Order: sequence, then structure tokens, then C-alpha cells
Amino acid sequence: MSVEKTPSTAANDASNPAVDGSELIRFDNVTKRYGSNVVLDNLCFDVASGKHVTLIGPSGSGKTTILRLLMTLVKPEEGTIKVAGEYLSHEERNGKLVPAGEKHSREVRKKIGMVFQQFNLFPNMKVLRNITEAPVHVLGLGKDEAEQRARELLEMVGLTDHLDKYPTQLSGGQQQRVAIARALAMRPQVLLLDEVTSALDPELVAGVLDVLRDIAHSTDITMLCVTHEMNFARDISDDVLMFDAGRVIESGSPEKIFSDPEHERTREFLSAVL
Repeated sequence: MSVEKTPSTAANDASNPAVDGSELIRFDNVTKRYGSNVVLDNLCFDVASGKHVTLIGPSGSGKTTILRLLMTLVKPEEGTIKVAGEYLSHEERNGKLVPAGEKHSREVRKKIGMVFQQFNLFPNMKVLRNITEAPVHVLGLGKDEAEQRARELLEMVGLTDHLDKYPTQLSGGQQQRVAIARALAMRPQVLLLDEVTSALDPELVAGVLDVLRDIAHSTDITMLCVTHEMNFARDISDDVLMFDAGRVIESGSPEKIFSDPEHERTREFLSAVL
């Protein structure tokens, strides 16, 4: 996908890895269980680079588990996951697929950034250091380069005046915007968004969603988003996947899914949340 860059985003280069429309994420026959509870059931889907894909569906349908698998917070019982052509939880040895070692998973995981429901900022670090810590210690960036990148991203999310504050001095919405900047500072190929407004007071939700809309519309970064904010999903998505009981039961453009869904379960869900 190629989109026009707008001057409103001061840090396009800092959050905009090159994309060519190739397959970036692929789930092949992925099953995830917790005891006897099957959370993902033989799941297959893919996401092309530069696309914005939103996962919708009732709570417990497996959406957040997909993001947790991509972050290797959990591992699948069956099936494989690829990121940019590389296996994530497996690796090839002597022509066979075996469970991946931590070093392999960590290298593939560098291509992924995630913004969680909770902000997970380091409380003992000021905003600027919260953003520079991983680029310096994980990517090996010099301090000056990491700080320049952080300042550009803080301008992007509207927090330039807050770089010397601690997280406890910020509102929840401001903390979540710092978390977005921190994820982008690693220059991931894909940004995962897990119900990023669910922990916010209602009056703070719009500001965070506006920042994400700006990123979606003015950069080419790939997004995989779990949200119950249906208007936001309609605005930013190239494709919407409807989940139920660990399976994709319907997928299509936001216009198709929100205006003319084919599956009765999709119609029931949307009538309850819209």
C-alpha cells in the first residue's frame, strides 16, 4: 500500500518502515489451548505489509491471544506463525521444524511493536528515557540518535512538552500516547494494538484514537488491531476479521463488514456494539 504522507506527522521516517505489499504475518493451522479450552481453532490468516487489519468479535473469541502469540508471550500447541518470512515460534534445523530458541524468537520479535491495554511504562524513568531505553539497549542505537528519534515521536503524539515528566505526572491518555511512541521507537514492521483505550476514562479515549488515526493515515506502517471501538475500526482498516470461538467467521472491507455482513453472528455482534 502506498499512501500520501502529510506534514501533520513530524516523524514519518521514524515510524514508517518500507513496505512492498508482501506477506508480513502468516498463521498456518494455529491452535492454542488452555487446558480443555480451545482458544484458537486451526486458525489460518495472513496480513500483507502496509495493511491495517482489525480483529473484532466478542470477548473470549481469541483476538488478544493472536497478539500474545505474536509477542511470544504464549506459544501455539499446533501450527506455525511467520513474520516477514521467518518462523516465530519455530526454527529450521537440519531440514526440520523444531521449537525456536529464545535467541531466534527475540530476533524475529524485533520486527513487532505492541501497545497493550495497560501502559506498562517504567515508573522510575522519565518520558524521554522510557522511549530511548529499548532502542539503546536492544537495537544498540547511540544515545543521541535514540533521543532524536524519541523527540520526533513525542512531537508526533503531541507530548513534546512532557519529555521530562515521570509517568505518574501524566494522565492515562498521555501515558498511552507515550506507550505508542515507545513502540514506534523500535521501528517495527508491524504495530499490534490491543484494546489500547479500554483502560482509559471515556473523555481521554478520543485523543488516543486521533493519534492512531494520524499514524494510520500518514504512514505505511502495518497495523494489527484488536478493538471494540467500531467507528475507529471503520476509519483505519483495510480489512476487518470477525472472530467467534477461535475462528474467523467472516472477513472483508470495513464497508462490507459494517454495512452488509453476511454471517448472522456478525450481524448479532454488530447490533450489540454499534
